[in-house]
Amino acid sequence: MAGNVGRLDLRLALDAPELLAAPVADAVAALDSALAAQIRVAPIDATLADTAEFCEAYGITLEASANCIVVAGKRGDTVSYAACVVLATTRADVNGVVRKLLGARRASFAPMDEATSLTGMEYGGITPIGLPADWRVLVDARVLDVDAAIVGAGIRGAKIELPGALFVSLPGVEVIDDLANPIA
Repeated sequence: MAGNVGRLDLRLALDAPELLAAPVADAVAALDSALAAQIRVAPIDATLADTAEFCEAYGITLEASANCIVVAGKRGDTVSYAACVVLATTRADVNGVVRKLLGARRASFAPMDEATSLTGMEYGGITPIGLPADWRVLVDARVLDVDAAIVGAGIRGAKIELPGALFVSLPGVEVIDDLANPIA
């Protein structure tokens, strides 16, 4: 099932593990075959991986692009991590909703070196597939309404495309209403 969305040359993720970070490729291979068959991946110019540049270069709308951010929540000496998936037209409510969901006193974006070492993925390419098993994966409910959501592939040189409704089928995903706020 290859095809094009915008100017992306999409192919089945199962057939292109070289376009996925190792933990992502392993996680896709471990999924139910019907689910894995709906995940497609496309190579991109790694210098254009950041959302705004990517969308402009590849003809993808911000409404179809999703970001996966790593948040570190702290309570005393305990640090817990979560991945938050939000549409590019929104911003995760890290200090409100996410902090409360993590039971943390403070929450912030995880530092780049922590996010990459803990996930085995490249910064700017982190995706909700293949994250550490003990992490919460929080997905804003609006993501489910997108026909084909574009998100990182674990590397900066590729993007994954999957139906928004499919996010709920990924391991560890919790769908959260109003996890994010629209960007003004």
